[in-house]
Amino acid sequence: MSNKDKNTKTVIEEEIINDTEQAIKEESEKVVEQQEEESVEEKLQAEKDRYLRLFAEFENYKKRTSKERIELFKTAGQDMMVAVLPILDDFDRAMNEFSDDKEDVHVQGMTLINNKLKETLKQKGLSVAETKPGDVFNADLHEAITQIPAPSDDMKGKIIDVIEKGYLLGDKIIRYPKVVIGQ
Repeated sequence: MSNKDKNTKTVIEEEIINDTEQAIKEESEKVVEQQEEESVEEKLQAEKDRYLRLFAEFENYKKRTSKERIELFKTAGQDMMVAVLPILDDFDRAMNEFSDDKEDVHVQGMTLINNKLKETLKQKGLSVAETKPGDVFNADLHEAITQIPAPSDDMKGKIIDVIEKGYLLGDKIIRYPKVVIGQ
């Protein structure tokens, strides 16, 4: 082999080596870029997920505070209503006492005031817990004052008499009806 052939062969080998190295370098750069892109995409996806979770948590917080605020407004007057209940009881006792004398002007005035007071309280969410003799006693809805022997077998475990009315404010019981039950 001549020197010229050796030089040509060496130059070709060097070019092949350089081309190979260049190709390897380009491939490794592509792989690194791909890995960087995947890493950035993973970070982006993680941030999107974090954002969605934070947004959902905030929405739940808004709903919860809104419900709490509505509940607070519904029962804001509860203390006032509880304070007025003895007055309602006194009015009922007075109206029962004067029920015979409906023509008296004072009784008519008292009836008017009683009706107006009850209607105003009803508009504010106060209602009577409907309990009557013969209903089945439920410890979650009634307060038993005493037990007496039942007048008949079918009245056992049932309400014999309602001593004091119960009241609801919205859906919440603010005073349980006081009852006598049959034993």
